[in-house]
Amino acid sequence: MPIDTIQAIGALLIGGVFVFAGIEHFLKFKAMRDYLASRKFPAPTLMLAAGSALEIVAGLMLALGIAVPFAAGALIVFTLATNVMLLRFWASEEPERQVLRNAFLINLAVIGGLLVSGTV
Repeated sequence: MPIDTIQAIGALLIGGVFVFAGIEHFLKFKAMRDYLASRKFPAPTLMLAAGSALEIVAGLMLALGIAVPFAAGALIVFTLATNVMLLRFWASEEPERQVLRNAFLINLAVIGGLLVSGTV
């Protein structure tokens, strides 16, 4: 299979994950907002709406091959911010620590995929 085809499939998959997550956040908006508020997240309503919209728009751009470096860069910044602000495993006790650490590490792998998809 040609490398361009493999890269297009990879971008479709990783972009699709962000689109799915962003849509799901809007569908479960109240529960997600309440969770963010319970974690002392600043401006939870605004941040959830903005973050979810960014996931959908940048995810679609990545999946469709539109302005890929910009879309990948936006998703990298979003994912890094999410890791630092929400997945603070170092400040948690077991068993939550393990769950948050696993999500944190998975997000690092996603960032790696975004770096590859955004720079090739």
